[in-house]
Amino acid sequence: MAKRDFNEWRSHFIPTISGYSYYVDFDKVSVNVDSIKTELNIMNSLMGSKNICEDFVNLATKYPEIRKCIPILLAIREKKFDVRDNGKIITYDLSKHVNSIEELSRLMSETGLFKMMENRLINLVDYVYGVETGLDSNARKNRGGHQMEDLVEGFIRATGKKYFKEMYLSEIESRYGLDLSAISNKGSTRKRFDFVVESNNHIFAFEVNFYTSSGSKLNETARSYKMLAEESRGVNGFTFVWVTDGCGWKDAQNNLRETFDVLDTLYSIHDLESGVLSRLFDGVEIVLDHF
Repeated sequence: MAKRDFNEWRSHFIPTISGYSYYVDFDKVSVNVDSIKTELNIMNSLMGSKNICEDFVNLATKYPEIRKCIPILLAIREKKFDVRDNGKIITYDLSKHVNSIEELSRLMSETGLFKMMENRLINLVDYVYGVETGLDSNARKNRGGHQMEDLVEGFIRATGKKYFKEMYLSEIESRYGLDLSAISNKGSTRKRFDFVVESNNHIFAFEVNFYTSSGSKLNETARSYKMLAEESRGVNGFTFVWVTDGCGWKDAQNNLRETFDVLDTLYSIHDLESGVLSRLFDGVEIVLDHF
């Protein structure tokens, strides 16, 4: 097998794996708004009120269910939260009817919601749609974290091999009769791999990640996986595989290069697209006694 060139390999790294659905999940936004649309329309009757505190008390007395839409008006997901009020802590629980209407009125007043509703004749349904869109954008980090896992899983699934997601070292040892003490520091490290793939009486343990920006975490990851590669080299029937990509490595490539030099199974998305997994899985013929 020809020795790989690091610079040529890294030249295929891509800047993003984010598709159109990464930015805002409008289906989710619509579902969240629709779930409280009736209550929001009831609250709309307070818009432009000249005596909004009294009107709110009357409205909340007649329609107590409107309290459940207060958190999203404050752009928060939590139904239960604490507020420091003149040296005291007031707990608001909008999932239950534990707070008095007067307490809710104070919350609406002190947070500025009443002022906004008095002075701005806006539709609360439209307002909450905007709030939900903003909050959903905060979920991009979670969506981004799963995108790489989803992408790699697609390539693994396409090989037709049996695989598992999120498997701990102890589970691997128990299932396959392997001794991974060299990796787990004699059982003291609770390590979990993103994927574990079975092929030809051999298992492959995957870590996958994608970095769009640089930082100290990349260097720590590269050093950690270099150590893992060296520790796992002597384990019969076990191969560590790392799939990474992204322009974040541009400023952290020295540590990545060190891992590249000791880990033949360090791959990029370009490698996956070139069919490297099929060649890897079908090219290993190591027998485990307890497989």
